[in-house]
Amino acid sequence: MTFFLLNRSVQFFVTLLGVTVITFLIMHLAPGEPADVQTNLNPKVSLEAKENLRKLYALDKPLPVQYFIWLKKFITFDFGTSFMDGQPVNQKILDRLPVTISINLLSLGLILLVATPFGVLGAAKQNSFFDVSSTLFVFIGFAIPTFWLALLLMILFGVQLGWLPISGYQSLDTEGFTFLTRLLDWGKHLLLPVFVSAFGGLAGLSRYLRSEMLEVIRQDYIRTAYAKGLPENVVLYKHAFRNALIPIVTILGLSVPGLIGGSVIFESIYAIPGMGQLFFQSVMMRDYPLVMGITIIGALLTMVGNFLADLSVALVNPKVKVTTKTA
Repeated sequence: MTFFLLNRSVQFFVTLLGVTVITFLIMHLAPGEPADVQTNLNPKVSLEAKENLRKLYALDKPLPVQYFIWLKKFITFDFGTSFMDGQPVNQKILDRLPVTISINLLSLGLILLVATPFGVLGAAKQNSFFDVSSTLFVFIGFAIPTFWLALLLMILFGVQLGWLPISGYQSLDTEGFTFLTRLLDWGKHLLLPVFVSAFGGLAGLSRYLRSEMLEVIRQDYIRTAYAKGLPENVVLYKHAFRNALIPIVTILGLSVPGLIGGSVIFESIYAIPGMGQLFFQSVMMRDYPLVMGITIIGALLTMVGNFLADLSVALVNPKVKVTTKTA
């Protein structure tokens, strides 16, 4: 276990360093600079003033020098200040991070809650009406683009039916609300974003779980369990489901990047003040420190999710020996 943790820790830091290099290069090689964005709409700005802005942001230095200046600050967990408003990047991210994490955790819970019975029952009742219907649902889930689904649901439930709010994290006048009313208001605002965030992962996980269950229930020990007269629910959920869970834990960990990346789309569409919306705004403004800070936080969350998935597989599956060879 010690070697496993050391190995994963080394991979963790090497991957994180690679993410910083790639993100830094992509942002700085993209057309446009923060100085251009801030001065293009003002014809009175002189070239000298524009050059002074570039010096202020240290954009006049070579790229490797800019990167090492940023890396030196990052080692002390200082992401610098935002080019947009001069606020510390750390504080801006901390203000938005709880919103994105809460939505992603709710999405992950919804995926598990719905995909598990869909996958298990689809395998137990193979080629039945339920199986065919759930398969059709899965293909629809894979085919529908997230942004299109978000807009469609917004028009239907927000504009046409007026059942749900179409923007924001909560109502503006929540000060006089009781705890229960505020919780209900929060739930109404998050219903559509959480569903949109979970839809793709829900379809994928139910399909993977169905496939794993089909493979497991064909094993001899499952036939033996049926032959002994055990109830179907006991055979499926106690014997088959546990073994089918092993690859599912890995897939669930790998779905974290998709959820975090998807935050950029649905938070921008539903005007939710989370990290995804902040990332979109910072990219449009070429706010390099903010883009780098959000990317690093997203990469950290993703790698922590993958690490926990690897660790869970090692703990859940008794056949997996955490040794030098397997690690």
